[in-house]
Amino acid sequence: MLVYLNIINFVIAEKIDLEFNSGFTVLTGETGAGKSILIDALSLAMGARGNADQVRHGCERAEINATFDISESSSLTTWLVENELQGDPGICLLRRMIDSKGRSRGFINGYHVTLQQLRAVGKQLVDIHGQHAYQSLLQHESQQDLLDVYADNYKLVKAVKYSYQNWQQLLKQRLAMEQNTANYQQELEQLEYQSQELSNLNFSSEEWQILQDDHKRLSHTASLLEATETGLEILSENETTAISQINAVNNKLSSLLEVDSRLKIILDLLASAQVELQESVYELKDYRKCLELDPKRLQEIDERLTAVHTIARKYRVTPDELPDYLSRITQRLKTLRVANDSKQLKDNEILAQDKYLKLAKELSKIRKTAAQQLTLQVSSSMQTLAMPGGQFSVVLNPHNQGNSYGLEQIEFYVSTHKGLPLKPLAKVASGGELSRISLAIQVIASKTGTTPTLIFDEVDAGIGGRVAEIVGKLLKQLGVERQVLCVTHLAQVASAGDQQWQASKHVDQSNSAQISSAITVLKPQERIEEIARMLGGMEITATTRKHAAEMLKNSQLKND
Repeated sequence: MLVYLNIINFVIAEKIDLEFNSGFTVLTGETGAGKSILIDALSLAMGARGNADQVRHGCERAEINATFDISESSSLTTWLVENELQGDPGICLLRRMIDSKGRSRGFINGYHVTLQQLRAVGKQLVDIHGQHAYQSLLQHESQQDLLDVYADNYKLVKAVKYSYQNWQQLLKQRLAMEQNTANYQQELEQLEYQSQELSNLNFSSEEWQILQDDHKRLSHTASLLEATETGLEILSENETTAISQINAVNNKLSSLLEVDSRLKIILDLLASAQVELQESVYELKDYRKCLELDPKRLQEIDERLTAVHTIARKYRVTPDELPDYLSRITQRLKTLRVANDSKQLKDNEILAQDKYLKLAKELSKIRKTAAQQLTLQVSSSMQTLAMPGGQFSVVLNPHNQGNSYGLEQIEFYVSTHKGLPLKPLAKVASGGELSRISLAIQVIASKTGTTPTLIFDEVDAGIGGRVAEIVGKLLKQLGVERQVLCVTHLAQVASAGDQQWQASKHVDQSNSAQISSAITVLKPQERIEEIARMLGGMEITATTRKHAAEMLKNSQLKND
């Protein structure tokens, strides 16, 4: 769960430090006080897109730091280890920075990461239900996602999507083969000829280097022999060889060593030179033995090089690229032979289709059970949310061909009053009814999920009175199992919270253009004042305060 949030220079917040508790926390405050800043900042820490406008005016950068307790999240701990992003045991630290030019950086446990990695972690930590969630509820995709979240189908949905894509790819490949059989066959024959020609050449990169080295050496054998003979003659085979002259110098200086001991250094150097020169003579003699004029071998190399260059020009590559060219042809041949084998393609396609249908049918079975359960639970909730006699139904419309989402299209049907027929949600419910139905579904779906922290951002809009009290009770009950934070304008919902925070906005006395937002953890008496403000508006009377105190007391008694 979320245990700590630090916000620095974000929008109008200069610095906010918040420690979070378990249970149900409510965040209240006047419109424009900055309640949404907390949720926007947390979203940013979890990989949401950011921009320079989110940096507080006059500051170089905004920074968000969030600390989560993940001691009970084995799946996230495993993910962090697998991605080499683990930190202190049982703790996950998210950090996001945006500078005044819009450049962004994200960190997990101090490691620099991508936004995609931040989102991958964020999905496992926090689930945010926005104030306009009821609008997306009208879309088939959202309805399907809600049912699958409720059924905890994430892995199976992903497997169905992958298997469908694989099946469709094989289907397209077979159809393309059938439509282009003549072209495939022509290309296949051409590549087979090229492959045979290049294979017969039996050429490799290693041979190319050897051929070049041997050709260079054999082409200059005469010059190499001449240079070797000249070297041997100068060093050791004429009348005044270099070695004999050095020996003479050595003898002359040795006879004078007793006269001046400093000659010892020079004599040592000459002795070393004598040894080196003698070694050079030995090496030159061995090298001379290896040098032979071999016109026949040179001719063979010339012919081989000519053949290689001819093939290389034919295929418009350099000689050293011929082995890679053959490798590409071989790989293309394998692909074409499979593509040209209609029976094999058909068999592969059928196997892929069977796998898809098996997974999709398994998904359909789970969805059917989940749809029945969700239908009953949402219908029951509607009775308490000012829609007595109303009914809700999750309908699975068969999709004969199937698609990447499965074998059915999910659609929510509703009847808002007793006796009315069930019709698609988009065609029946009003804005207020949609808001209540959306809230009921989100609360019910959240109960079955695994995300430890749930945030509801003014999802209680459009309701009031007894219904608002019921909504507060629902969120309070959800807070027993999960960490719940709700941004609300309703006193009935706020009074149900285990703890309450207040967002407020202040104008800098020295600079009226500089506005700051703050969040305060309210004490019991302060909660009474805030709920009284929510009830009474501009003027707060003693009666209003008494009513607020009673609401808090009654809410506590009902939930004890």
